[in-house]
Amino acid sequence: MTLNELKFQLQKQTSLSFELPSGDLVPNHFHVTEVGRVTKHFIDCGGVIRKEEVVSLQLWEADDYDHRLHPQKFLDILLLSEKAFNLKDLEIEVEYQGDTIQKFGLDIKGQNYLLTRKQTACLAEDACGIPEAKVETVNSCAPGSGCC
Repeated sequence: MTLNELKFQLQKQTSLSFELPSGDLVPNHFHVTEVGRVTKHFIDCGGVIRKEEVVSLQLWEADDYDHRLHPQKFLDILLLSEKAFNLKDLEIEVEYQGDTIQKFGLDIKGQNYLLTRKQTACLAEDACGIPEAKVETVNSCAPGSGCC
């Protein structure tokens, strides 16, 4: 999800819920403690210089059980951040505390914002000599199925 998509969705909602990949919900008393633009400038293992930018949101839960962030307040925070950091319509990355700080993508599922899993990958597989994954075909013809 991009920043503009999130702002559009927030205008239509009356409450906020974030769902972890496990299906558990982030507790309702979460805070958005950071909004920012994160730039990663790096060189991959094939020698290609790359630059990535995301809008970063940090969700945090405290012992403040009476706190509830409403969609309009969240939108106001995003608009203020957009002006302060000249944010573009970039993909959103969400930080949330699990066993360590975890980073997620963001999507929407019904009324919940879905924190999606992110994966690492080699960006220069051809330069590293990593072989292509072989796809095995399995004969799934079972006796009595009529396919043989």
